[in-house]
Order: sequence, then C-alpha cells, then structure tokens
Amino acid sequence: MDTAVQTGQTRAQDGTTLVSKTLTTAQGEDVVVLLQIHAESSSAGRGFQKECFDIVGQALVEAEGATANRLDSTLKELNGLIKGMLLSKTIQDMHAVIAVTTPDGMFHVSHAGRAEAYVVRAGAASQITEYTKGKSSPAFVHIASGRLEMRDVVILSTQRLLRSLTPAQLAQLASRRHALPDELRGALEAESEQAAFAVVNVGAEKDQQNIESIKASVRSRVEERKRQRGKPSFVAAIPGLVRAGVDAAAEALKSDVVKGSVSKAKGKILSFRKDLKDPTKKRRAHFLLIASVLVTILIIWALLRLTSFSQRSQTKAELKALVDEINEDIRTAENRRLTGEIDAANAILKRAEERAKQVIGNETGDFRQEAGEILALIQTKREELNNVIRLSPRVVANLAAKKPDIMTLGMIGLEDEEFLVYDRQDLYRVLHNSTDDPSRIANEELLVDGVEFPRYQTTVFLTTGNGVTEIISGQPTSMKTEDPAGWIAGKDIEAYLRYLYVLSPENNQIYKYERLSNRYGAPNGYNVNGSIEKAIDMAIDGNVYVLKEDGEVTKLLRGEVQPFAIRNGPDGLLAHATKIYKVPDGNLYFLDPTRSRVIITTDGGGAGDASYLKQYVLESDEIGELKDFFVDPDETRLYVLDEKRIYKVDLSVQ
Repeated sequence: MDTAVQTGQTRAQDGTTLVSKTLTTAQGEDVVVLLQIHAESSSAGRGFQKECFDIVGQALVEAEGATANRLDSTLKELNGLIKGMLLSKTIQDMHAVIAVTTPDGMFHVSHAGRAEAYVVRAGAASQITEYTKGKSSPAFVHIASGRLEMRDVVILSTQRLLRSLTPAQLAQLASRRHALPDELRGALEAESEQAAFAVVNVGAEKDQQNIESIKASVRSRVEERKRQRGKPSFVAAIPGLVRAGVDAAAEALKSDVVKGSVSKAKGKILSFRKDLKDPTKKRRAHFLLIASVLVTILIIWALLRLTSFSQRSQTKAELKALVDEINEDIRTAENRRLTGEIDAANAILKRAEERAKQVIGNETGDFRQEAGEILALIQTKREELNNVIRLSPRVVANLAAKKPDIMTLGMIGLEDEEFLVYDRQDLYRVLHNSTDDPSRIANEELLVDGVEFPRYQTTVFLTTGNGVTEIISGQPTSMKTEDPAGWIAGKDIEAYLRYLYVLSPENNQIYKYERLSNRYGAPNGYNVNGSIEKAIDMAIDGNVYVLKEDGEVTKLLRGEVQPFAIRNGPDGLLAHATKIYKVPDGNLYFLDPTRSRVIITTDGGGAGDASYLKQYVLESDEIGELKDFFVDPDETRLYVLDEKRIYKVDLSVQ
C-alpha cells in the first residue's frame, strides 16, 4: 500500500528539544519517531535523543522478526532508558510517539507522556491512542494496531492536538493533506504550543501521480497556445491595424477638435452670463443654474451613499467574521475544559467576551443581538467552568428587630447556631433565630475586631484606643499588657493556643501576645520576612494566612514566608476579598462583598499549591453589604452577616 510520511515541528522553547524523524527497516517498513524532551541543558536532550535512536536502530530497524515483537522489545528498552534518565534527573520530562507502517497496510503505534495519534477516515477524526486523565506517564505502555484504508490520514503529535483544534477542524485540515503539516504548525504556534508531529498519507503516491499528470497536461496546452500565438495571421494583425488607424485619425483631428471644443465651451459660458443679465432670459438661466446645482448635489449624495454602503458592507463582513471567531473561541474553551485546562479555558472565554463587547460597541448596530446572546452564553459557560453556584440564602436572624438603625461590624461563631454579633459599641448574642438585647462593650472607644479565645473561654475585642477588652463571666474587662508602651494598634486579631495575634500592617508585623493569668505578656514580632504592609485580615491554623488589599495571600510558618498559590481559578478571583477564614484541617474561605459571594479553595498543604474549588453567589433583594462570615468545623453550614441580618447556606446539599 502506497504511503507518504511528512514530518514537522514548531519552534522549540528554552529547555525543550523537538525531534521528528522517519526511518526504513530492512523489511520495507516505514518507522516514525517523534520526541519532545525537556531537560535543563540542550546537551542532555541531545544525548538522550542519540541513545533513543541507537535503541530504535538496533532493536527495530536492523533486527529481524515479526513487526509487533520487534516493536515490543524496542519499547521495553526505551522504557528502561527513560526511567534511568528521569531518576538521574538528566531529563525532566518526555513525550514521544513511535509508529510503524508495514508494506501490507498494517499500522502499529505507541505513545509516552502527552503524545497522541489520530486517524482521519471518511471525513471524521478519531483518537487511536489511549487517553488518560491527570498527569501522563513518561513511558510506553500501550500499542495500538490496525489496518489502514485508502485515503486514510494518520496524524501523530507529541502534544494533545485537541487542546488547539476540535475533531471537526482536524478532519477539515486533513482534507488538504499536502498542506496539513503547515496547517498543524500554524494552529499549534497560534496557541503557544510546541510539538513534533508527523502525517502519514495512505494512497498519497497515486494522488501525486494524478496531480503530476494534470500538471503535464496543463503545461502541454500552454505550450500549444504559445506556438499558435507565434504564427502570423490576419486576426493577429487586426489590433495593430486598428491602433495605427486610430493614431492617424487622432493626429489629423487633434488640433481641430481641441480648438473647436474650447471655443464652443467659451461660447456657452459667455451666452449663459448674458442670459443672467437679460431680463427676458434670466429666469430660464436661473432655473438652469439651480437645476445644475441640484444635479451636482444629487451626484455627490449618490457617491457618498455608494461609499457609505461599500464601507458598511465591508464592516458588516468584518463583524460577521468576528462573531464566527467568538463562536469558535467558545468551542475551543469547551475543549480546554474537557481536558482539565481551566486557566486556558478562562483566558479564551475572556478573549471571546472582549470580542463580543467590541461587536456590541460597533456604531452600525449590526449583530448586536447575536453578540448579546453570545455574552449571556459566555457568562453561563464561565460559571459552569468555574463552578459558580447562585442561591438565595435563608435568613437566620434579623438584628434590626432589636435596633432598626444597626450597622454591624463583625460576627463570632460559637457552636450550634450561636453567634456573637457586634457593631462599633454593642454586642448581640444570637441563638438560632432569637436575638438578645444588646450589651455595651465600649463607651468612649469603638470596637475594631473581635475573636473567641477557646483556651480561656473568653471573647476578646480590639478597640480604637489601642486597648483590648475581654468578656469574662459576661462582664467587659479591660486587659493590660506587660509592655510599658501599652498595646500596639492593629487592624485584626486572632487567637491560637495561648496566644493573641495582632495584625499591624503599618509596622509590617504581626505581634504575638501570650495570655497570662489576668494580663498579657509583652509582644513579640512574629513576621520574619513577609511583606504585609497592605494586609487587611488573617487566619491561623498553625500556619498564618494573611490576606492583602489586592487579593494576594501570604502564608507564614514560624514567621517565614511559605510557598502559596491558588491554581485553576478565574482571573481576579480575590481582587475584592475582605475576609479570610480557615477551617481547622479544612479549606480556606474568602468573603467578597463587592460581588456578594464566598469563594472556597483548598489550603495547598505543605507544598502550598492550593486549588480553587467553587464559589457561592448570594442573590436576594434584601441582602446588603456583606460584613463577616463563619463556617462550622464540619464545613456543612456557612453563615454570612450583612449590616442587619445573618444568612445561612447549607453546604451539604449544594
């Protein structure tokens, strides 16, 4: 069976070696080897490449025996080489494809890492290699075998092509089989992907013979026409005779025609000027003048309309193309979502949204309805992609029943739906749906923040006068510190074990006070190397998580900065967050009053590689600005506080 192999590769990024090569065995088989090697140095990548081809040459190309047996032996040797190279850290990662096409049309292929193979048959593209979710294994595991048919196109790549192209697009590109390598390179580089790839065309030699035959036929016809044009004939002489006659007539009449035309024009102008002054003829002359002006205006208007129509048609075509691109972006984002590439899918949806807004802002008004519908679709896709849950929470308690003009500041969750809610001076105890009368905590000073101190069964409040007040046996008690300078001003307080932590962004410090029998010790600076000048809130579970104004989170352990990043979240996820809450041995929660939502992420463990999980958007006409929130230890119930009410969200049923 006639086959032709075309290979290619994109531009390789730093630290990457791309290799695409074809070999022929002694049995007349075509062997394709594609490698994508990630190593710290190019010399390490070249060394690994050389050893790979030595194994392929000895065990597959030069060896004897059945194709399947030789390929299996080759893959086992390569797996041993790959394992050794990875353990020695000579290479960091590897993606590869090895494929063999026999003369009778049998095709065998195996892949390692993210490499894949596809076959396009009867206008439909299908993946023929095993697809695994999660991190791919840098080893050859499976061998796919089957018989090729005439006009099949097999596409091999060291990267998953369906991240850049849909199956329908892949099949469409394969219909232009001789231009397919260039099309693949362009599609991959447009998405900033890198890969080595190969295309196996079945029946390609016969197609090429047909093309060459057509080209030869066209060339012979062109040569025949050239010979015919070379023969003298009366017909061929006609254009020359006509040109000569026209030139002679023009030369003979040139002077008379020009002179006569100029003279006639001058005469008409003089006659028209006389008519304007002649009482009997000036009315007619005025009519002619007005008519000529109107005709001129009409001609100019028609030209402007024609130009405007042409420009509008061009703009409409451009907008139509832009709408098509937006729809294509949405399909691509869906493909990225299916492959687990959430960040890339969000970026593509953002680009589609910007393009849709560009269509809506167009002056002509064309396709505005379609763009509006697309924006709604993008919003739906984004919420589906980012696991956004919209709900109407249930009201637990209405504190306005006790004080109509109340403006709450924060809340402290205790247990079994018991809360302490405070404004700038008073404290309200809420149990289930009942609210006690307020008790005054601060008279001359105002409350800044409050926290429960479980170890000593008290509640601690930070006040504006650089003081600390504890509720001991139901009575507000002013607490002293052994520091002669008194308490340091802070923005947030947290209690952990026997210590009270005070967040002081102005000093780029977190001060740690030990709770003694009836007072607090002198403060010790906790922060060693963190930058927390713009901190607004913190949470503690052994690690200290500090939330900053721009949404950045700094993680500290024993005062030193630890790695921390949130993966797979939409852009600007925490840009408007004001509060952070950490469930012991559980997830991180963030309050975003601007969008009335609570965002949930993992804590990232020791590696600090946190993952975005979901977000709850609270929708209700009575919800005001969100002030604070609390999550029960089992993470089954979420409570949110606005200026006047406490709301409940049952997490276990969402």
